[in-house]
Amino acid sequence: MKTKTPTINVSPRFSLRLAPTLVVAAVFILSVAAQLTYAAPGDLYASDGSADNIYEFTPGGTRSTFATANQPRGLAFNSAGNLFEADYGSGNIYEFTPGGTRSTFATTLNLPVGLAFNSAGNLFETDFGSSNIYEFTPGGTRSTFASGLNGPTGLAFNSAGNLFVADQNSGNIYEFTPGGTRSTFASGLNAPELLAFNSAGNLFEADYSSGNIYEFTPGGTRSTFAAGLNGPYGLAFNSAGNLFEADYNSGNIYEFTPGGTRSTFATGLGSPTGLAFQPVPEGSTLGLLAVGALGLVCVRRMVKA
Repeated sequence: MKTKTPTINVSPRFSLRLAPTLVVAAVFILSVAAQLTYAAPGDLYASDGSADNIYEFTPGGTRSTFATANQPRGLAFNSAGNLFEADYGSGNIYEFTPGGTRSTFATTLNLPVGLAFNSAGNLFETDFGSSNIYEFTPGGTRSTFASGLNGPTGLAFNSAGNLFVADQNSGNIYEFTPGGTRSTFASGLNAPELLAFNSAGNLFEADYSSGNIYEFTPGGTRSTFAAGLNGPYGLAFNSAGNLFEADYNSGNIYEFTPGGTRSTFATGLGSPTGLAFQPVPEGSTLGLLAVGALGLVCVRRMVKA
């Protein structure tokens, strides 16, 4: 018995004739896409060092608990949209899927604080207790990138691939080339914590003990971006270029416009530390691709009704 080719009526005058195998393929692709847990681009993740939680905030400020942890510090997303967390209390780095499933990425660290990914997808971690910077391949293989620091905390890469490191006890920010050559980018800081670059390539530093946020041009010229904070710790920029700051001692998260105007984004946290914005994960386009493929390849021919 001959199988009849399915027909989709799209108007009183035209219909689409679809090959059965293509229909099955399209249904399969769409079903896989429907089962994916997509991240919500623009959501802010904040680690709370005293509440032992990682919170997720919508752009409008609605808070939910994403995960529990043990004195969480720095946060960073990889290109796939998985969240990595420096777990200060346990000495581990945890990896979370967008849906919140946790796995252990690295262990036996000594007070991990800062995290940052380079363009190759390798993860860098500041190990406060050992004063080392470790580099991890995507598979978790560890190597020592730098040693001999004095309480390293924040990490951030510039567009050239150089790594900037806040060294808390020395009051310096160091710059490392991809090959590991170190130079002093800034000095005379007061317990620098985490770092972040804006889209113009300026570096922002949370100066914990002075209560200031400093801005540095690529050439190292320093200016005060914000003052009067209470233990500034974590920094992150959203897609609009606004700076968010985790204020450790007040339990607040503040938002700053590029011009420096401050507003309160969230209150009532214990001791907020790391901040990171959720990117668009690589898998989030699969559903759109499947729909596009359906439209392009499943149309065998258009016939007049």
